[in-house]
Amino acid sequence: MTTTAAEATGAKTAAVRFEQVSKAYGAVRAVDGLTLDLHPGETVAVLGPNGAGKSSTLDLLLGLRTADSGTVQVFGTTPQNAIAAGRVGAMLQTGGLMEDVTVKELVGLACDLHPRPYPVTEVLSRAGVAQIADRMVNKLSGGQEQRVRFALATAGANDLIVLDEPTTGMDVTARQAFWATMREQAEQGRTVLFATHYLEEADAIADRVLVLHKGRLLADGTAAEIKAKAGARRISFELEGPVDEAALRGLPFLATLDITGNRVRIQSHDADATVHAVYGLGLCPRELEVAGLGLEQAFVAITEAEEARTA
Repeated sequence: MTTTAAEATGAKTAAVRFEQVSKAYGAVRAVDGLTLDLHPGETVAVLGPNGAGKSSTLDLLLGLRTADSGTVQVFGTTPQNAIAAGRVGAMLQTGGLMEDVTVKELVGLACDLHPRPYPVTEVLSRAGVAQIADRMVNKLSGGQEQRVRFALATAGANDLIVLDEPTTGMDVTARQAFWATMREQAEQGRTVLFATHYLEEADAIADRVLVLHKGRLLADGTAAEIKAKAGARRISFELEGPVDEAALRGLPFLATLDITGNRVRIQSHDADATVHAVYGLGLCPRELEVAGLGLEQAFVAITEAEEARTA
């Protein structure tokens, strides 16, 4: 696996450490024996289908819930102690914002309460809400509320920033500005951990990707390593005349086959052998393309393989 910046600089204390952590709600294991370390300066994406345990993992990290077994440490201490020391900022999906106050008043309160606060004007500007600082919180759009939550999460000099679906409701411009700010935070040595359904964000932003499924860690690596783990490549081409689906389904190393009109899309575990067999059928593919899986396709392949294994 690629050496992280923290490992390269000899960092000894993990920003976050989970050791055999489990959490159940009745018969449902939301987190199942999770073990991992996150290091200072990493930007880490957490992926997983609904019910994978992403939010439960973040809740345990933030001390909002207590593990049934195992230990969770943040900078070598308990989550509660790390948060009290002002080392952790969080932006969660759950929980409403205080109403009947202005954006500036709410952000100012967060700065006043933080042990290591930034100036209010700096926080408002960084979060892109300076222009609506005098607006009442209950008059904000969904995207504006998200930016205010971001301001609250970065009201002080946190060493760890935890984000749960942070760009939901933001337009493209706001999302780009948000991630530019997060890159700056990581470059300053802060650890950024975010859960997202936008896989293109994970692919473009994260140094490291974690794939969770039913509370267990299925994959851990760079986006490129996660794609390689899926073990398949994409083949796309067009055929002239009627497409013989039965013949194509007999191709070697075939993982998936999709036919739309004359366009054929294949996922193969050995692209060279599959393409060779296509020509062996006497076909003349046009606009032939062979590429690795994107992160979304790799994510689907990994989770579907796990579903099939545990069925």
